[in-house]
Amino acid sequence: MLKKSLTAAIFLLTSLPVIAAGDSSAGQQKSAACMACHGADGKASAPIYPHLAGQNEAYLGLALHAYKSGARSGGQAEVMKAFVAGLSDEDIEDLAAYYAGLKP
Repeated sequence: MLKKSLTAAIFLLTSLPVIAAGDSSAGQQKSAACMACHGADGKASAPIYPHLAGQNEAYLGLALHAYKSGARSGGQAEVMKAFVAGLSDEDIEDLAAYYAGLKP
């Protein structure tokens, strides 16, 4: 029983996205596709899109991972899923760091 529990715990821990500090400079370089909806400075001009500037880095990373995995649905989730489909974990963390570092 202990072996099964340990195996299950290891599986769960390794299947969760890694929350690590990203590289803000790299995130800025990767943010071109985000600008169309979220603005060049992370401040969206249309009310349908959220501002990203100054958001919590961990929150942004988790949100992007949730869009990528399909855990988030509704609203613009399908649009976001298409944008994040090709992003690596590192890309996501870099984008999160970049937007978190911008002035809200």
